[in-house]
Amino acid sequence: MYKIRDNEPDYAFVPKVEAPEKNCYGKPIKLVDDNDPLAGKSLNINGDSSVSDNPDRYKQHGFYFNADNCIACHACEAACAEKNDTPAHLAFRSVGYLEGGSYPATKRLNISMACNHCDDPVCLKGCPTRAYTKFAEYGAVLQDPDICFGCGYCTWVCPYNAPQLDPEAGHVSKCNMCVDRLEVGLKPACVSACLGGALDFGVIETTPEHREQLETAIPGFPDTSITHPNIRFEQTKSLPREMHRTDSTPVRYIRDDQNAKPDPGVKGGQGGYRSAPLEHSNKPRQWSLKKLRSREDPLVIFTLITQAVAGAFAVLFLGPLLGLESLSVTVHPVAVPITLFGLIAVQTFALVISTLHLGRPHRFYRAFNNLRYSPVSREVAAVAVFYNLLGVYAVLTSVLQLFAWLPADLVNFVREASGWLAVVAGPVSLYFMQRIYRIPARPFWNHWQVLTSFYGSMLTLGPLLAALVFVPVMVWQGVDYAPLMQWLALPMLVGLLLEAFGLWRHAHYLRHGAGEGDAAWQEQTTRFGKTYITRNAGLAASAVLIALAAGIGLSGSAGLALWGIIALLVTAMALAGRALFYVLVIPTTMPGAFFWKNPGFQEHARDTGLASMPQVGVQVATHQ
Repeated sequence: MYKIRDNEPDYAFVPKVEAPEKNCYGKPIKLVDDNDPLAGKSLNINGDSSVSDNPDRYKQHGFYFNADNCIACHACEAACAEKNDTPAHLAFRSVGYLEGGSYPATKRLNISMACNHCDDPVCLKGCPTRAYTKFAEYGAVLQDPDICFGCGYCTWVCPYNAPQLDPEAGHVSKCNMCVDRLEVGLKPACVSACLGGALDFGVIETTPEHREQLETAIPGFPDTSITHPNIRFEQTKSLPREMHRTDSTPVRYIRDDQNAKPDPGVKGGQGGYRSAPLEHSNKPRQWSLKKLRSREDPLVIFTLITQAVAGAFAVLFLGPLLGLESLSVTVHPVAVPITLFGLIAVQTFALVISTLHLGRPHRFYRAFNNLRYSPVSREVAAVAVFYNLLGVYAVLTSVLQLFAWLPADLVNFVREASGWLAVVAGPVSLYFMQRIYRIPARPFWNHWQVLTSFYGSMLTLGPLLAALVFVPVMVWQGVDYAPLMQWLALPMLVGLLLEAFGLWRHAHYLRHGAGEGDAAWQEQTTRFGKTYITRNAGLAASAVLIALAAGIGLSGSAGLALWGIIALLVTAMALAGRALFYVLVIPTTMPGAFFWKNPGFQEHARDTGLASMPQVGVQVATHQ
């Protein structure tokens, strides 16, 4: 058990008070009954099998934060870092702030934030390895770094910056509510260290001493309906109508006078404030090509390749059935097997780089551990099914003679069945792939445009990938390839139109949506404005050129040149669009400080070399 000091002050102990039966979200505060089999078990902290006699052990606990008292001394951060021995670039608890007003009547709102041990922890549901557990003891959401393989998906879905991905260690870790201290009745280390009396802790919905409010939101705090967090706020001092983040995230918070004191759990309440983008009306458009690179570059390649391979196989399998004999194995007994195994090779490359993207690539097999809840697990399983079905079909199509000892009808049945199943499994895997990005904490992604983009890429890049093999073969054989390209032009045009429609509706959604989504739209049209416009113009030009080449049935050298230009243009626009997809997202995270947890400062530190100094606290860009 944790050792209590002889001179431990009274304020360091969790008070024993009466609690209501349910919290403000309607969930029971007592998590298990006294006769429940889970009750009375040890947490085995540091190998200690002792069991606490705390009468509130099985009640949901939570943090209480009084913003009026916080002086931003960062003592809570220091105590947490010392307790958990975190490196400089990680912090389970951090203090950010908002500022508002004009000199001399300026106001500052400090916010200390760690994991909120939510009633509905999205990190737990999203984690593919099942590294998270919602414990009945104190309602703590705990994470096991040894199980984690470093995909970082929990850091995407959490609205509060709670899970911390350490690229150097290759795994995620987070606040553990100091359950070892709770077992002996002590408050978490950060609470005990608070100098201003801003942080407190106890059974949720029990008002601490010298507190008046138990609000569920505060300016800058994300939508509570996402996770039902177990933190309660007090903020009684008047604030300006607008509060601004001091980090580089282009979001501000505007007081909603008609809903200044929202009911607990009201969506988008933010303590009476709504999020809105900063005004960028006079900000010039830029290219920002260097800033298109991100840690998610392997995912740019993986998603595009998987979509292209799914589309190319559908073309190869369905083409002959629809009368396109030039894609059949009888007409091209060599080109078809080469294409099939080429697709397998390309997809293998995509799977390898996506696996190496993990902090611990050697533990990739744990991705299947949470099929019930995690969209990552479902995507990995669906892609694996498609990949294996593609392999079965390729082998049975290419080296049929190896199976001559089996009944021919059985072999043909398995071949046809695997082909049809692969045709279905490809689009199904892309559906599960887009589900990964439907995240309320990332409004830029949380739109059906992700699905139209992924299916659009399948319909556009797939036929191009198939043509990359068959057009040179047909030219070498002296066969006119124009009819083939006229046929392939149809799905390509449908794909481009589908993506264009999704982008149009996505833009409308962003401009009329949440502050972070609107802010992402502002970034898209200013910081990346020239790149964004060029991508859209490239999509339109691609559609026009495809329609022109297919309409006139262009062949010969001129046709090859034009289709080559189309292929390069479509590929370049797909890469640019997917890179924008990853760099433009602005999560609904807690505000940072001028230096600490400020994306702008981190970018500056990497550009100038400050990031190489470990004491600066800036993470490396990729895992080591």
